[in-house]
Amino acid sequence: MHFSTALISAFTATLVAAHPGANVEHEAQERRDYLATAKRTSLDHCSAQLQARGLGKAAALRRRAVTEKKAKRGVVAQRDLADLNKSHHSDADYDATTPLDTLFSKEKSCVLAPETTEGPYYVAGEFIRQNVVEKEQGVPLTLDLAIYDVETCEPIPDTWVQIWSCNSTGIYSGVPSGADYTPAPENLKTTFLRGFQQTDASGAAQFETLYPGHYSGRTQHVHVAVHPEATPRANQTILEATVSHVGQLYFDQDLSNQVEKLAPYSTNPQPVTDNDKDELLLVDLETTDPIVEYVMLGDQVEDGVLAWFSFGVNMTATREAEVAATYYEGGGVATPEEE
Repeated sequence: MHFSTALISAFTATLVAAHPGANVEHEAQERRDYLATAKRTSLDHCSAQLQARGLGKAAALRRRAVTEKKAKRGVVAQRDLADLNKSHHSDADYDATTPLDTLFSKEKSCVLAPETTEGPYYVAGEFIRQNVVEKEQGVPLTLDLAIYDVETCEPIPDTWVQIWSCNSTGIYSGVPSGADYTPAPENLKTTFLRGFQQTDASGAAQFETLYPGHYSGRTQHVHVAVHPEATPRANQTILEATVSHVGQLYFDQDLSNQVEKLAPYSTNPQPVTDNDKDELLLVDLETTDPIVEYVMLGDQVEDGVLAWFSFGVNMTATREAEVAATYYEGGGVATPEEE
């Protein structure tokens, strides 16, 4: 089901303070304004062209290869399709014997927009790497992303895609903030759950990360940004903060509920915000669907999750991201707050 503007507005007061240094109500209004005038909010218009070029099949085979490599005991469970967004409902009779190509045949997509906020946790100078986990603990998440030109429906190869998210107890690396937004300058030296990958010839990039935790005012989500002209430095980091597009990915509520029962997620004392209470997700759900497709890589959620999503981007639209901190050799430096 979709949510009314009245329902969305009801949560604004509590969520304005959800990000220190940011106004979630303002962020949500920017996104709402963009969606109200956007020519495209998904890649639905590209479906026939993508399939004709075999890109859908290639994506399915790519994910199947990952699943067959990672799945424990040969069991891959179909996602539970019950969710707050009606587009996730299905009467398909899937089980563990359903061919993976069938499970992976549906492409979820939306359009990343420069108006969408990167939040106050954007860090410049992150590492180029496929695995961003480091020593963090949590549910393994393989995130498969495909980037297409929203105007031409062609894949965008050799472009830099960046992700970042909080850890299982709701803390971001690289910024001087801890749980419940308490000061934590020591976090400037950390780099977990952040990184860049360059898209391949089919416009795809995969990350090995962890299922994100929750923090006050926000449901579980992963940030994504596309950098059209980034240049790697000698130390295999990317400093440029010019972004073509920014967005956030979300997860089914029932899946997050399963994850939150596990340690260390269950040790997080910050209040949980469900999907139907998250202002930014609610805005997106008015016109699009930023919730990933997924399969579980075993009998239990702790065995891991493979999730996928396709983005349409306009590579001619760029802006400078608001940098919270910059990571240099030896640690990060916070951006001074404006007076």
